[in-house]
Amino acid sequence: MSSRIDRPKANVLGIGIDAVNMQQALARVAASLQQERKGYVCLAGVHGVMEAQRNPDVAQILCDSALTAPDGMPTVWVGRHQGHSHMERVTGPDLMLEIFSREEFRNVTHFFYGGKPGIAEELRDSLRTRFPHTRIVGTYTPPFGPLSPAQEQDLIAAVARLQPDIIWVGISTPRQERFMARFLPLLDTTLMFGVGAAFDFHTGRIADCADWIKLCGLQWLHRLLQDPRHLWRRYLRNNPAFLFAILLQLARIRAYPMPSQQPSRISSSEPVWVEPEAS
Repeated sequence: MSSRIDRPKANVLGIGIDAVNMQQALARVAASLQQERKGYVCLAGVHGVMEAQRNPDVAQILCDSALTAPDGMPTVWVGRHQGHSHMERVTGPDLMLEIFSREEFRNVTHFFYGGKPGIAEELRDSLRTRFPHTRIVGTYTPPFGPLSPAQEQDLIAAVARLQPDIIWVGISTPRQERFMARFLPLLDTTLMFGVGAAFDFHTGRIADCADWIKLCGLQWLHRLLQDPRHLWRRYLRNNPAFLFAILLQLARIRAYPMPSQQPSRISSSEPVWVEPEAS
């Protein structure tokens, strides 16, 4: 997208979150597509930051991204505290809709990877109805578990035949980040976006909440109330740990250095476990 020199970042527990708002994120996407510069886009909130805290490989994947946008108000608040006053929340579902709706992306072709059986196709049909100009060229529903060598080759061949400009990846964090980092060099596409639960949001399986709830940083609570059985462990594990660690960072009691970029770090032969459950 843009060079590392002109990519200001907020340091959130050692994870570099690009200090962008929606308009800046869209401009970077448009420029990358115009220049046919391959890359993957991550949307990092508290869950992603804490996964990266526990897994150095995930931290490095976020560092190596073309864009790691602030998906969640806590990352935005930290960025603003560090002087990035223009920084705003950029979520996967919102970024996806902006790209599908805007005139400058009218000729972009799309491919959906992820979701439980039937969801990617339902999303395709819904977006075609909502945005008749949209060009969705294919979908792929992964199995629960790692792709077999034959399935990997089928996916690579399908993408090579369709040559989508963007592949939208809707599986859970950090699996989608590992998937994108590994498969980007193997797939005939320009950009990959890890959008987690966007497939479920845009097919109505997850209800959205009011803007004021999002701006208060409470969207996690809204989601927890919808699906407590699957989400309570995640939030219990991540939220208190994040709050404690970020207070140490902001008080300068503990430093969290960011990793340096290492392009092409991940081996293309490394197996990646994927599952259709959204983040």
